[in-house]
Amino acid sequence: MSSATQQSLLDVLRSHSAVDCDTLSVEVPKQLGPFVDCTSNQAIAYHELIRPDADGKRIHAQLIQDAVGFASSKSSTYPDVSMPELAVEVMMIKLALEIVPHLKGYSHIQTNPKYSYDKQKTVESGKRIVAIFKELDPAYDAKRVCIKIPSTWEGMQACRELEALGIATLATTMFCMEQAALAAHVGCTYIAPYINELRVHFDESYVDNNKAFDFCGAAQRYYERIKSKTQVLPASLTSIQEVMSLAGAHHITVAPHLLTKLASTPANPWEGETGSVFKTGIEGESSEYGAIVDDVSAWRLAFTRSQEGKAEGKIIQAINIFCDKQDGLEGLAHL
Repeated sequence: MSSATQQSLLDVLRSHSAVDCDTLSVEVPKQLGPFVDCTSNQAIAYHELIRPDADGKRIHAQLIQDAVGFASSKSSTYPDVSMPELAVEVMMIKLALEIVPHLKGYSHIQTNPKYSYDKQKTVESGKRIVAIFKELDPAYDAKRVCIKIPSTWEGMQACRELEALGIATLATTMFCMEQAALAAHVGCTYIAPYINELRVHFDESYVDNNKAFDFCGAAQRYYERIKSKTQVLPASLTSIQEVMSLAGAHHITVAPHLLTKLASTPANPWEGETGSVFKTGIEGESSEYGAIVDDVSAWRLAFTRSQEGKAEGKIIQAINIFCDKQDGLEGLAHL
């Protein structure tokens, strides 16, 4: 770069944080990559898979057909998994593999959200996703698969088991320190604080008036104090102003339309905030969560009472939305 004035906000963000792409569409990673990781979920997958071309036909019609064929051929390998559910995992993995050439790090795939309160089924889903990656692309290093799991008690116990097997995990749909403390305790590779609750992406009239900036900063400071391996990866962002205020997060995942805007916005002049979330701490931040992280009843009560119930309400909302998108994805396997 010949001069500082030619820097974009994306360049500045990359100088402060590892930048990930939050998509299953290859266009922006191809244009603006390489990125570090690529994150995804059922909502991202569903809306990518139904995307039409100029003639109104589905761009990924062949990929869907191939995924259904693969899933149908594996009924004896995975007898306890329905064909549509397995096909959804295959669809997401196939999309993720298209983006791998534009990544340096992990491909993140989210487990079936209907298992958010079932540890064993979540573990099985995570292991199966890794196995399918290996089968679809034997040359791909399966150590670069990260399994995204909703941050319920059961979900994070599944993270503990998968991490023990050498499979990286991300505890997602995270809204409070009770969740963050448990994620570090079980050894998650990442957490994804949702800065905005998930609803904002599906209801244009809705605004989250309790954005999780303070929580995100507190979680990163907490991890640094306790020397946790777990890294903070904020998600669910709605503007480049929100993104830039989070510069300095260990990682940050950004949707394609915001990545494009960051890349086209000059860094000088930029009158917005850069890294403000991590510049100052909040007096009285607690580091004492030892009494709850091994006690399911104590943790559940602390989580329920966190933020007067707002954190639990937000994860319930997110799981419901993701379950609806899972249903939509499974419907594609029947077409």
